[in-house]
Amino acid sequence: MIIAVTGTPGVGKTTVSKLLSEKLGYGYVGIKEFALEKGIGEMVGEELEIDTEELAEAMSREFQGRNVVIDGHLSHFVPADVVVVLRANPKLVAERLKERGYSREKLAENVEAELVDVILVQALEENENVLEIDTTGKAPDEVVEEILTLLKSGTKKRVGVVDWSDVYDEVLPYLRL
Repeated sequence: MIIAVTGTPGVGKTTVSKLLSEKLGYGYVGIKEFALEKGIGEMVGEELEIDTEELAEAMSREFQGRNVVIDGHLSHFVPADVVVVLRANPKLVAERLKERGYSREKLAENVEAELVDVILVQALEENENVLEIDTTGKAPDEVVEEILTLLKSGTKKRVGVVDWSDVYDEVLPYLRL
């Protein structure tokens, strides 16, 4: 089974993906590392620009029929049995990205993306089986248990769990207006 874990930067993808792969006994694959190793994409400044079609083809060839957890904010573009979209309060995302030293512009771009469900919408356009999980206020192992419970119950789609419209005023300072 291929499980893709996606979400805006700062929602906890890597921590949750590694724990999930460990609990399931699956392989772990980071998209950025895979793309670099396979020569997919090019560096633009400090960022790796990845062609999602090329990435999807390469990952499909490499992991078809294997049990892996694919981690990355582009993983919803990769053929997967289930896509887990991690969400977090946009203010929390802002604080985490600020701690990571993101530029004001990149921070604002990602806070806005989380606020208006960009990755969830993309995931739903690309995949049939999408599970949305709110990570706000939860320890990584709680998030993993929630994912495992949904997978074990056979849940194929769970979306509409998150609505950040009530925190808009709180995140205004982080947005580009």
